[in-house]
Amino acid sequence: MAPSRRRTTARQTRVSSDRLEQRTRSECGFNAAESSLSSVSSNQGISRGRHAITTLLSYLGSSNPLPAPLEKDDVVWLLDNTAFRGPGGIWQAEFVAAAFDRAPSARVVDIVGDIASKLGLSNGHVEERTIERRIAPFVMQILPGRQIKVDFDGVARLKLGPGGRNGISSDLKRLPKPPRDMVARSNAVVPRGATGMLEMKTVYAEPEGWAVISDVDDTIKVTQTSDPIGILRSTFVSEPEPVAGMPELYAYIQTVITNSAPFFYLSASPYNLYPFLRRFRDNYYPHGELILRDASWLTVSGLLSSLTLGTEKYKIDRMRKIRRWFPRRKMILIGDSTQSDPEAYGEICRMFPGWIKLILIRKVADIAAVGIEEKNEPARFERAFTRVPR
Repeated sequence: MAPSRRRTTARQTRVSSDRLEQRTRSECGFNAAESSLSSVSSNQGISRGRHAITTLLSYLGSSNPLPAPLEKDDVVWLLDNTAFRGPGGIWQAEFVAAAFDRAPSARVVDIVGDIASKLGLSNGHVEERTIERRIAPFVMQILPGRQIKVDFDGVARLKLGPGGRNGISSDLKRLPKPPRDMVARSNAVVPRGATGMLEMKTVYAEPEGWAVISDVDDTIKVTQTSDPIGILRSTFVSEPEPVAGMPELYAYIQTVITNSAPFFYLSASPYNLYPFLRRFRDNYYPHGELILRDASWLTVSGLLSSLTLGTEKYKIDRMRKIRRWFPRRKMILIGDSTQSDPEAYGEICRMFPGWIKLILIRKVADIAAVGIEEKNEPARFERAFTRVPR
């Protein structure tokens, strides 16, 4: 396709996607829900006291000349990743990590009560304990400028970070040759007393073969992304529920494309939900890299915005990154009709002709419960997949 025609199509689908997002937010009451939630942020208090200089230098990101070490009361997250062959066939992978202060915000009680009230739970309801446990990643104070050391599979010591203003570090690291099973297991090197997700897996994937990019919310996990109260309930109270039939479908796909094919779970959820979603993935689906939004550590009201604003642009950006890693892989894309998956998948297909071999869109049948009916109309899919081979 000529570049000018592709840009025109991209603008048209982006406008259509944005319009659907705005209509969904307006008709489903997202603005009112967000404005009524307590403003508890994981950024509170991070620039006081002896860490003021560290916080200031964190504006420099990985160029920070004075990274701060971890301490015994810190919480560390290491995120699973996928290794690929870079220039010259050298193995490398992007490592994402985050650091927090274990102490929660003093206003955690406020936001627990706020969510419980939105869900119609009485004061002191037993489910408030579930809310308090799941809300923890939103109210722990982030720790900018920390450097995290990792024992990589017992054969190398990696230094990650220092993290930026959002407490997250992202580093592209050169790796040793893969172990026999093509899976490296690593551990964070932390002071005694530090906690978190201190173990991670790195799956080595060769340049060729199949791969899967899957949406998460309302594709493989029931989230109710077009209903603010539904999002709060499925995230903070209900047991995470797989979409009926999808675990079986993914298990079947894995047998067809081989167990070594990498899976990428691409969600518009913020990284605050990584522990929650990792447990869900491990319980129901093939192992794969979870890719979540990392623009900032958000308030709970920001969770609603993250799932409903700018999702097409975000997903296209992350799929372009995956394409840089695996330009010769044959890709299967799986999504649903509640967000902008059709528009994002159509655009990435036009950007890189031949890279995508199959697109599967779950057409959510009970559309009245998850958003406006227009999301399931044939005209929407025709626009989204303009000039995409049937």
